[in-house]
Amino acid sequence: MSSVPSDLVLIGEHAFPLVMNPKGQVLMAASYYGQGRVVVLGHEQYLTRFPGLIKNALKWLMPSTGDAGIVGIQKSLRSVATNLNDCPIKTELGDFRSGLAVYITDAYSVEKCAKDLIAFIKTGGGLIMAGQAWHWAGTHPQENTLKNFPGNKVCSVAGIYFSKRYGKVGIFPVPKQIPYSWLALSVGKDFKDDLQFLLEGVSEFDVQGKDIASEVMVHGPLAFPIALTPAGKTFIAGAYYGQGRVILLSHECYMERDSLSTFLINAIKWLDEDRKGVIGILPSRKRAHRVLSKSGLDCQLTGFRKDLSVYVCTSYSDAQCAEIQEFVAEGGGLMIGGHAWHWAQTHSGRNVMTDYPGNHILNKMGLSLLGNTLIGGLYKAPEIEQSCKEGYHFRNMLHRFAEHVYLGKELINHEQSWLKQLGNDCASYLQMRCHNSTAYTSVVAILSDIVKKFGVPQVSSNSPVKSAKDRLMLYIGSEVYKVSPDPDALLPYIIKDRPKFTTVSNARVRISAKTEGSEEWISTGLYLSPGMKTNIAVPPEISRKNWQVQLGCQTDNIGGANVLKRAPVVHERFPLDAEMVQVSNLWGGLIYIIAPPQSKVDGVEIVVQDAVQAPYFNSGETSVADWVDRIRQAPAPWAELEFENIIMTLQSEFIRNLDHPDEVAKLWDTIMRSIADLAAKPGKFPRKERLVLPFRLDLFFALLSTTNNRTEKQLASQELYFTSSG
Repeated sequence: MSSVPSDLVLIGEHAFPLVMNPKGQVLMAASYYGQGRVVVLGHEQYLTRFPGLIKNALKWLMPSTGDAGIVGIQKSLRSVATNLNDCPIKTELGDFRSGLAVYITDAYSVEKCAKDLIAFIKTGGGLIMAGQAWHWAGTHPQENTLKNFPGNKVCSVAGIYFSKRYGKVGIFPVPKQIPYSWLALSVGKDFKDDLQFLLEGVSEFDVQGKDIASEVMVHGPLAFPIALTPAGKTFIAGAYYGQGRVILLSHECYMERDSLSTFLINAIKWLDEDRKGVIGILPSRKRAHRVLSKSGLDCQLTGFRKDLSVYVCTSYSDAQCAEIQEFVAEGGGLMIGGHAWHWAQTHSGRNVMTDYPGNHILNKMGLSLLGNTLIGGLYKAPEIEQSCKEGYHFRNMLHRFAEHVYLGKELINHEQSWLKQLGNDCASYLQMRCHNSTAYTSVVAILSDIVKKFGVPQVSSNSPVKSAKDRLMLYIGSEVYKVSPDPDALLPYIIKDRPKFTTVSNARVRISAKTEGSEEWISTGLYLSPGMKTNIAVPPEISRKNWQVQLGCQTDNIGGANVLKRAPVVHERFPLDAEMVQVSNLWGGLIYIIAPPQSKVDGVEIVVQDAVQAPYFNSGETSVADWVDRIRQAPAPWAELEFENIIMTLQSEFIRNLDHPDEVAKLWDTIMRSIADLAAKPGKFPRKERLVLPFRLDLFFALLSTTNNRTEKQLASQELYFTSSG
């Protein structure tokens, strides 16, 4: 094939590839914008070489109801019209005009009608555009291809760009599903020119002081880091989005700092793109207005307006999310500042990536604010050449790790040091749960393939995880399982030897709770095996009232530890927001019902469809005879002992031979009442304390196993020894 196409760059959640070569280059793609649709081909000769494709594309692009209308065809493409003579489609050769249903054009002749074509698509029109940009880029070496190539002035609003890279040609099979490839993970542009403009006269970023920022995740193919800490954490980033540009600062006060004024002025000019239009600044950011006015541009304190050149705002509101995204896609500039860590701390249990207001705007642009904090400092500006060649970028590093997995190419030293960051970024990216985005689902598919190819370390106390590579795979396996469309297919690669336990059906658990200012865990005496699913029937008294179900007793995140003896996070929570709720956890765990603050219920009943019985002793309710004869041998690997003021969770193997849990109850009731006396508090706590015991606590287990023959005096002497030993 002599027609050398352009490699197409796809961003956003609506663009998807139609044809991808073995190098992962996209040669044909499609997308949505507003109410309309777009099909882009990487070379104009494809319009006549693949007539069947064009006919199928027209069916997809045509309005679904009413009169199909007329297909306009650019007058230089007469051969395309000839190929459509046998179709019951009205065609018209000529320039673009209003009233058409679909327009077919090359990518070289649309500059004069670009705005009209964008409006046409947005209101429901269909567009087929074909061309390549590598020749144009060669004849316009000083110009930005993504911004200035004529075809990109239209199709970029839908998240498809012609790049100056050659596409490898060949004979490729027609995919039955949307294709994906790890080879397509690399970024879509060299950002050297952008960084040179933005960092002109900037040697350092002074973000010292009390302002605590959030980390920025840079994940889009046209997004790039600008300012980083020495640990490689990004706090200022930029991106291309459609025809426009974005600058993200991870604290709104950074927009007001005189120490950053040189960079801020550069950034405003980069966003304005020499239009010299109005810079609209959120009225509450008066200090930002003072700093940015030094740019010499027309800075005004105003709310969002479509006639602005650049809009400056914070990330704390998404009230005009769609309007701002459209404004940028059609050529506007956006400077947005704010942090997400405070929101994360005050919205416990919420997903920062999906629920934080600023991320509703930013995620589509390839940027996100994370919930973790960055302390201010005086940080050097990046060295541009080194940053472009060796700097960390999520997509590039994931590409390199996939190359290591699939082709065996060794990671060099600085890449080895980035594996921990890559694991954190994979976890954050997967939490976007954007299953209607091909970019997202492609990454999910790639990570799933990596898990199947490379496997996940079988972590345990006897087989701890120490290496950066094993930690990364443990992160990836844990997180991709949660969002996989087929988690059961991944399970054998993550947990190779899953235990099989006898289950009980339709287990009924009575729930009583009277909470005050904090939530309360309610034990059910039931357990789910790793990956096991079950349904819970929820009574109306607690359904849709902020109650939750939790799977797993260990709720700490141990990801910061040097050595891991389990996955960093091994519990899951689900809202009880329906009459029937399905739950599961990769790592399994005891089942708890979480009562929210200020709740009062008495004896309501939940029904758990399938579960494993756990050893559970509830002092005052469970008889010792039942415990000895039946309960202590329940198959679940975790057990609970609930006493007057404390609930202990421990591995079941340590209580299998416990004959007198009632004696242990007496001991711990005495201990806890003594604590209450010392604190001058009532003997019965308003909420029972919970203690999840570590893997080995030999003294405690010895105490349990010898309780049978101890007198109260002997127990009291053991109490002093035990409590003094922690």
